Amino acid sequence: MRTHAALERYYVLPCCLLLLNLCNAIISYKAQLIHDGILRTLFIMGMVLFGSSLVAFAIAPGLIWIVQSLRRTSRSTGGGAGDALFLIALGALIFWLYYRNYLLGTDYILPAMWRNGVH
Repeated sequence: MRTHAALERYYVLPCCLLLLNLCNAIISYKAQLIHDGILRTLFIMGMVLFGSSLVAFAIAPGLIWIVQSLRRTSRSTGGGAGDALFLIALGALIFWLYYRNYLLGTDYILPAMWRNGVH
């Protein structure tokens, strides 16, 4: 049970915080479309509160549940391969998103329909 808590504390939750940081970057990017300073600030504050609630109450417990279910399944089939592969894939996905966001720009991690137009 101690390894479960350590995994949640030292890997899954920091990954969720990194995802929250990416959500904040997307929010800041989309807020550029709002030209009024007060409305832009209210939009950013509201969306950051919504995003942090989403990460805290849906994404983090969901990832922990997936890791725990993979751990049960992989243990019964002879090892922790499923657990390790999921965690490696999660870390690789977050690295790839950060790479695209900070080196290419936020619009490169968004679908084409969500990108800001030229203004």
